[in-house]
Amino acid sequence: MHDLVIFDCDGVLVDSEPITNQVLIANLNSYGLNLTIDDSYQLFVGGTMRGAGEVARQMGADLPEDWVDQIYAAIYGRLRQGVTVMPGVPDLLTALDQKEVPFCVASNGSPEKMGITLGQNDLLHRFQDAMFSAHVLKTAKPDPDLFLTAARHFDASAPVVIEDSVSGVTAAMRANMRCLAYAPEGGGEKLADLGAEVFRDMAEVPELLGI
Repeated sequence: MHDLVIFDCDGVLVDSEPITNQVLIANLNSYGLNLTIDDSYQLFVGGTMRGAGEVARQMGADLPEDWVDQIYAAIYGRLRQGVTVMPGVPDLLTALDQKEVPFCVASNGSPEKMGITLGQNDLLHRFQDAMFSAHVLKTAKPDPDLFLTAARHFDASAPVVIEDSVSGVTAAMRANMRCLAYAPEGGGEKLADLGAEVFRDMAEVPELLGI
């Protein structure tokens, strides 16, 4: 029986990845780097904005020194216009509550970003005291420290991670944690190859967890 469920935020709890990547594409285009949505997903999903900036510069984008602050402001502004919760998440959290299984969120995103996305979907109160951010801890996936810190906080001996990116699954594997990889549109082969158990619907999770 797992004694903690660690959720990623973007793409797992909330459907924020399309918005974030659309903003990224438009911004980078203004600096001379033309990418498709598939390019952006392949290059940037699961990483950090600082890392995205480094990759973009290597690809020829002439980014200003304050680009990270600039792109965060643009993304946050767009997210405030509306982002939806991933299907089945509220029911899954309710099921975990009923079985008294603790859960938390561990994200490469900032507390501000999680506040924006979770706050408008009536989820923030459920994670208010259980949010772990790379911006605060100064460590980001694929390093395992976010997940290890969360497990220590809850004194969990058998945590499970729910992720959707290569960097997130890699972090879980490095932390020696079981990982469920959410791939609602299919195409989870890379995540499975890394050692994750791929699923497509949040309704599958209770059975996968044995609850």
